[in-house]
Amino acid sequence: MENRRVVVTGIGSISALGKTVGETWKNVVDCNSGIAPITTTDMSNIRFKKGAQVKEYDPLNYFTEKETDLIDRFAQFGVIAAREAVQDCGIEWTDKLKDSTCVIMGTSIGGQETTEASFYSLFKENKNRVNLFTIPRIMPNAAASHITMQFGITGFAYTISTACASSNHAIGNAFWMVRSGMCDMAVTGGSETPLNFGFLKAWEALRVVDPENCRPFSKDRQGMVLGEGGAVLILETLEAALQRGAEIHAEIVGFGMSSDATHITKPDQKGPEKAMRMALNDASLSSDKIDYINAHGTGTLANDSLETAAIKAVFGDHSKKLAVSSTKSLHGHVLGGTSAIEAVITASALKYQVYPPTANYTVPDPECDLDVVPNKSRQGKMNYAMSNSFAFGGLNAVLVFKKWDGG
Repeated sequence: MENRRVVVTGIGSISALGKTVGETWKNVVDCNSGIAPITTTDMSNIRFKKGAQVKEYDPLNYFTEKETDLIDRFAQFGVIAAREAVQDCGIEWTDKLKDSTCVIMGTSIGGQETTEASFYSLFKENKNRVNLFTIPRIMPNAAASHITMQFGITGFAYTISTACASSNHAIGNAFWMVRSGMCDMAVTGGSETPLNFGFLKAWEALRVVDPENCRPFSKDRQGMVLGEGGAVLILETLEAALQRGAEIHAEIVGFGMSSDATHITKPDQKGPEKAMRMALNDASLSSDKIDYINAHGTGTLANDSLETAAIKAVFGDHSKKLAVSSTKSLHGHVLGGTSAIEAVITASALKYQVYPPTANYTVPDPECDLDVVPNKSRQGKMNYAMSNSFAFGGLNAVLVFKKWDGG
């Protein structure tokens, strides 16, 4: 069977930048970072104080009290994003479509909030029992499963957990599934809620969290800032989208992935290079066709310089013409959910022809000498965009998007 073209017809997002895609995109364009002091966790015994949390979130605005008993915060964010994406794509569910739709979600840690509450109950309060729904709340596939039940989707569904690359792996696999004909539509993305005391202490021990702010590609950068949220994309064939007159946000044209096979936390340049080259090859594109890269750009000393070097190796002289920004400076590092948020932003960038900014940029770094779109979004023509995601464990996943031009 000939490969089918795959387009994005629905997007949904909830993060520190907003509870909808509209709010999110406005704050991206205006370069309004969602990073602020964390208020949902006692931070008095943690070295850093800031994170990118969903502000003024009340689950009862989205779920019944009975539902909140069953669904952990990370899965709630996945379901909320899926609801917005499904509404955005305007699909009418038929039994046939439900049967031929897949759900593929990404998460790194699953129900961390529930895990921590259960441990606290057992080890601190010396209780002999935990919440009845602890297991269904904790399991990483909870978001995917609740999405299937929300819409009655009976096609295959699963969760991918590859640390910070989880969502890109999920979206990339969903893209391949739709393109190959294994399914006709995909609900895909990811979600994460890492702003819990025990988990924050674990990141504190790694000493890769910036105590002030996330400053990707700046010479004075000190690390990442953790965030929470989720995002979902609806993927379907171009033929089906045109047939029903759907609005198309962007087209996905390529996906690449690789493993460094070197170190559990220290990245190796060859791995990201291979994933980017594979994505370009999958899209049948030469490197000079890419206009914008939504970088992995965590703000750590090692990552940003290594990613810059990898981009230069893949794109050569064209790297001087590329715009390369890190939106983690806006929505924080949402770990397994972050590349889903970045995919929504990248698709929106192509749709509205706006280059997203790198916020909090201060001092140029000679080792990161790319056009990082510092502190202000930029209007400009772009046809193709790449979104990078490089995870602990040396797992890399790269997506290539194309502007929808009606052809």
